[in-house]
Amino acid sequence: MNNIYEFLKNLKDDKKLKECELLIVNDDKQAQIASDIVSFLGFTPFVLSDFRANFGDDLLSFSTELQEITKVLNEFYSHKKQNKILISPVRTISFSLPKEKCFDSYEINFADTIKIEEFKSKLYNWGYYFVDIVTSEAEASIRGDIIDICPLGSEFGYRISLFDDEVESIRKFDIEDQKSTKDEIETIQISPAFLALDEETYEGITEEILKVSSDAFIKDIHSLGFWYLNDLGEFLPNSMNCFITQESLEELDEVYVFEEKRINKDKFLTTPQIFKSKTHKEIAPANIKEFISFHEGKKVTIISSTEAKVKAHDLDLSDSKIKYLIEPYIINLVSNDEVIISLNQEIKKRRKKKIKLVIDELQVNDFVVHEKHGIGQYKGIEPVTVMGAKRDFVIVTYAGDDKLLIPVENIDLVDRYVADGSSYAVVDKLGKGSFAKLKEKVKDRLFAIANDIIKLAAARELVNGIKIDTNKHTLQEFRKSSGFDYTKDQSRSVSEIFKDLSSGRVMDRLLSGDVGFGKTEVAMNALLATILDGHQAIFVCPTTLLATQHFHGMQKRFEPYGISMAKLDGKSTAKEKSEIKKGLSSGEIQFVIGTHSLLGITAKDLALVIIDEEHKFGVKQKEKLKNLREDVHIFSMSATPIPRTLNLALSKLKGMSSLLTPPSERLGVRTYVKEYSDKLIKEIVLREKRRGGQLFYVHNNIASIEAKKADIEEIIPNIKVEIIHSKIKPADAEKILDAFEEKKFDILLATSIVESGLHLPNANSIIIDGADRFGIADLHQLRGRVGRSNKEGFCYYVVEDKKQITSDAVKRLVALESNSYLGSGTALAHQDLEIRGGGNIIGEAQSGHIKQIGYGLYLKMLEDALSTLSGDSKEEKKSVDIKLAISAFISDDYIVEDRVRLELYRRLSKSIDKEEVYKIEEEMEDRFGKPDLPTKQFLELIMIKILCLQKGIQTVSSYEMNITFTKADDTKETIKSPSKDDDDIIITTLKYLRK
Repeated sequence: MNNIYEFLKNLKDDKKLKECELLIVNDDKQAQIASDIVSFLGFTPFVLSDFRANFGDDLLSFSTELQEITKVLNEFYSHKKQNKILISPVRTISFSLPKEKCFDSYEINFADTIKIEEFKSKLYNWGYYFVDIVTSEAEASIRGDIIDICPLGSEFGYRISLFDDEVESIRKFDIEDQKSTKDEIETIQISPAFLALDEETYEGITEEILKVSSDAFIKDIHSLGFWYLNDLGEFLPNSMNCFITQESLEELDEVYVFEEKRINKDKFLTTPQIFKSKTHKEIAPANIKEFISFHEGKKVTIISSTEAKVKAHDLDLSDSKIKYLIEPYIINLVSNDEVIISLNQEIKKRRKKKIKLVIDELQVNDFVVHEKHGIGQYKGIEPVTVMGAKRDFVIVTYAGDDKLLIPVENIDLVDRYVADGSSYAVVDKLGKGSFAKLKEKVKDRLFAIANDIIKLAAARELVNGIKIDTNKHTLQEFRKSSGFDYTKDQSRSVSEIFKDLSSGRVMDRLLSGDVGFGKTEVAMNALLATILDGHQAIFVCPTTLLATQHFHGMQKRFEPYGISMAKLDGKSTAKEKSEIKKGLSSGEIQFVIGTHSLLGITAKDLALVIIDEEHKFGVKQKEKLKNLREDVHIFSMSATPIPRTLNLALSKLKGMSSLLTPPSERLGVRTYVKEYSDKLIKEIVLREKRRGGQLFYVHNNIASIEAKKADIEEIIPNIKVEIIHSKIKPADAEKILDAFEEKKFDILLATSIVESGLHLPNANSIIIDGADRFGIADLHQLRGRVGRSNKEGFCYYVVEDKKQITSDAVKRLVALESNSYLGSGTALAHQDLEIRGGGNIIGEAQSGHIKQIGYGLYLKMLEDALSTLSGDSKEEKKSVDIKLAISAFISDDYIVEDRVRLELYRRLSKSIDKEEVYKIEEEMEDRFGKPDLPTKQFLELIMIKILCLQKGIQTVSSYEMNITFTKADDTKETIKSPSKDDDDIIITTLKYLRK
């Protein structure tokens, strides 16, 4: 910073700043600093992206940088004032860049005539991608008389409506939800997405590209055009007045210099250099007011993005000795005659906003579990007229086509059936009492499991744990060396683990968080604390590939600390295994990462065992690890959420930590629902290939998976596809995953076996075939395979025929939120997703019982068993049978969408006090207006239910004007209503219950 400021200030003072047209810096970080300085000195900066490709690379994976370069050069050349400086990282400017004549713009005005074919041709030659739906810059879609286009640098798209060939309206539209604004605009400017080429030039470049030898999958102007600009390009350091920083020349040593297509380093050496400053020093004052007082007499400038920040630092805006500049610049310098201090901090890039839609938990044809009647199939909500009164009932079908009609006010008795994802439900027989017997059988088994859990926890409480010193300064330095700021959840989790390790008690803690949320980073803090304190640690993974992945990552992070570490897995030779085991026994090896091979090891001073993806280990395996030493600390990690209910029960027995916040650089997953076509599959695959990525293709049928592979290879020749599913041997499956990570093939064609697994950051598109046949939780988990790095993920839910699924189903599929929200527990109400986490915590293989009654009821019963044995038993849930002859339902005239009505029914049925009902009523009025009569009466029916529960009333029924209340002891009381009209029945019932 200091050298750039001193150099540019001297040029300005000597009135020679116009001599600098191009400033060459080290990287994009230095480019931003230079931009702030140029702006501060009163000139206009134009900053090129840091373009780190090598000549001949497939540039589709660098499309973002290239688009930014195109946009900035266009703006630079069209800026006609002289006070401008182009700032470029050295790697970018070492290439031939497009000349000024390559840039142009196209104006579209209201009432203009557009000849569609000519317009399409122009956009094509200018580098626009033609797509079905415009979702990002440089894309266009022409659908009849509607043109959607998103020019470079625009945060929104433009929707142009034509009447015949005349522009009828131009509106902006949100590329996230595709909704256009109401306001029309008069004119728009469209700039090139690549370069403003005419048809002849475009075809000339394309012909040259087709002749070259390249490993680019698709040889086109987007992938290779930048390398073959020929006379359209120029080396800007040759054609402009330029200067280069000394650090940039050092960077050139790492740049591969291609003699013909890239500037030779010698040419840079003749460029005037900006040397290190002799007069200005960079500063980071802790107390700004005090710092200024030490430099009295100097010219002082305070930079702040807001006046509020100035006041927060107790500085006086009216002080004439200080110049205040309200700008976003970050410059902190001091010299013999001036002080510049910025109150601003580096702003991280904003995360793109995502669409948020509410998803109900229940879909038609889902299997459900009724607490009393067992597993049936949900068939929707239907109005039924009973004794002249209309009510809504939940329809559940059982074996033999028997139907159970459940009043919507009791919909809380029904939960969606979830087992292990691969289980298919078997419906129960209605009214046979078999489900009640089954529940009792499961209950007995659950009491035994709960008893074992409590005994185990109690036994560990009596053992003195190994005390680990977690206050070492090195541990703080380790966190700082990560290269990123920890999320609040990560910092909290590290504190919780450190508290356990230093407490003198044995730690048994589970960390839950989605892949990519930083669980391993948290675990490394525990590992380092243990090893620095003189003890040994092991890190156990379920697969060899995962072990290898962790080993390489940790080796790099732990290198400065001189830790002796090793890897022990199925690939280790007999000799390696023997040496590692010997090293652990002697204490020579401090830390080992491995698979199940670690289960039988002995160590000299083992203090910590970390289990990654702990749900993939059986309870016996986990107990074997705990028994390596009775006072060993256990830290488990899982990528599945912990159910809130079970968390409360188990938190007394086990430490729980959660990572719910994604890292700031993590992008969301853009999700689409599409109808299957060969063209679509080709477009998706090529789009991912263009940006250098790989894909998952989920086809959940082993019998036809080979045929699907043949189809894909026929649609896209030369594409490399490999298959993985549950019948492939584990060793072979690992080899396939290994090859996928090493990018030896393009598409991993799999069953839903890939739902949980490795961190494969290069696979950022997933196609889920027959998405309407998957549960929401499965789709949610599968979508989590992509978007794990800082590259945006794409998920395509593909259905065979859109006409065959309901619009609600489409809405539900589209509504699955971005990966950023995984693990939040609030964005989506996926009870089954939470339930999976619960099954993982238990560890006991209870698939038979879970399959018979579903995870939801299984966990609820386990929670009850744990509470009872812990002496914290809760009152059994009661229900009310309401048989009032009144018409009470949320009418479809008031709320049209069944999905929204179902969601409100569920929320109201779960309400336990009148305040909850009033809040929901208030919300309904705000969203949909005043409730109509049947809706208002349904809200009053819910109030009757709540009051009955509070008074111990089991049944309330009416016949003519008689209203009868029946209590648990079968005592009855009958009262009379003034009439048999709905309003009189309701008023009389409420009056009785409120007295």
